[in-house]
Amino acid sequence: MYYEGGQVFRRINADGKAAFDLFMSSGLYDKLKSKGLVVSHEEVSVGGDLARGAYKVIKPELVPFISYPYEWSFSQLKDAALATLVIQKQAIENGMVLRDASAYNIQFIDGQPRLIDTLSFDAYTAGEPWTAYRQFCQHFLAPLVLMSQVDPALLSLLRVYIDGIPLPLAAKLLPLRSRFRPGLATHIHLHASFQKQHEGTAKRPAASVSRVSLLGLIDSLERTIKSLKLQISKTEWGDYYDNTNYSDASRDEKVGITAEFVALVNPARVVDLGGNDGTYSRVATKAGSYVICADIDPIAVDANYAQVKSKKEKNLLPILIDLTNPSPGMGWANEERASFTSRAKSDMSLALALIHHLAIANNLPLGMVAAYFAKLAPHLVIEFVPKSDSQVKRLLATREDIFPHYTVEGFEAAFSDFFDIVETRPVTGSDRLMYLMKRKKN
Repeated sequence: MYYEGGQVFRRINADGKAAFDLFMSSGLYDKLKSKGLVVSHEEVSVGGDLARGAYKVIKPELVPFISYPYEWSFSQLKDAALATLVIQKQAIENGMVLRDASAYNIQFIDGQPRLIDTLSFDAYTAGEPWTAYRQFCQHFLAPLVLMSQVDPALLSLLRVYIDGIPLPLAAKLLPLRSRFRPGLATHIHLHASFQKQHEGTAKRPAASVSRVSLLGLIDSLERTIKSLKLQISKTEWGDYYDNTNYSDASRDEKVGITAEFVALVNPARVVDLGGNDGTYSRVATKAGSYVICADIDPIAVDANYAQVKSKKEKNLLPILIDLTNPSPGMGWANEERASFTSRAKSDMSLALALIHHLAIANNLPLGMVAAYFAKLAPHLVIEFVPKSDSQVKRLLATREDIFPHYTVEGFEAAFSDFFDIVETRPVTGSDRLMYLMKRKKN
């Protein structure tokens, strides 16, 4: 994989020639592309080191934003898992098989999960088991089951186990009742026992698996995953917009102010920080911006994604991010998976109904928040929520008010170290203020 001039190139070496040629000649690429399950690519002629010794060079379509499985909601991970199984079944029909089933090979483009690794196929050999079965269960099934049966927060284990949650660990964490569900008993508990039994064995026994049995395995995984549902439907901030002191008129005015500020800047890319269900992200998408909508609440992110799917919306990606502990650089040398901060750099940030959560709920000094926002984008639309607001009162109800600098004056002073205030607008019917800011030049 190479990056050059803002483009991505993939070199196919001689040892990948047979698999790639079969992928193209069998019709598998065309079928997956027509179903929106794989990124498209074109073969290109290039010179220099990129082409030296290569069989072919391809240029895949660019993914607008690379997200990782530990940043997805339950429904996003579920859809990514089901898409992987559909791809595997289609591959078998075309005489091929997925040789790996990494969740990192899936990205969301226009609300749909797509495979980005077009070189992850091999020719199907009759009798061989699916070598990626364990990987699929660790990357997809284990986190989905833990989110469904225990707690959605267990998705964060994927940040610890970068190659998927070990099945013996998942089996330990699951409630006893999970052993009586056929799919979970087979693909988690028995699979984990087999894994432990042969741990450290140089070569595990490999029984011959017929094509019918292989397809049966895929069908069983598909049924199991489709049956999984989240056990919770409400979280602390999942119904945020139903429990504010905003009137409908105030909310409409806030939408209008946001639209005006977005129009003044005309950003190509926007990151909506604490975007909840994406209400204000959609103000930017309607103006033509690509928006990354990041929120800490798994139910809000799931609801946002459901709307993207149902309305077939484009240019909006909901992701699960805790801004007080955003995804770091991970993997080898901390560079295998890029940090959220480095990936989220945009033309504009939205930070609406957020500052009180960071400054009061999480004790972050206003100056530190301003400094972080200045890293993300040269333009900022931010809403100041004062102590008189019902949502701030809600935060302060169970704790001492130790925030003397949390005032309009303190807020403007802290952000003025990093931004010029271009415009300020009050939101009628509330004490909130909306700001358009521009990052200061160094």
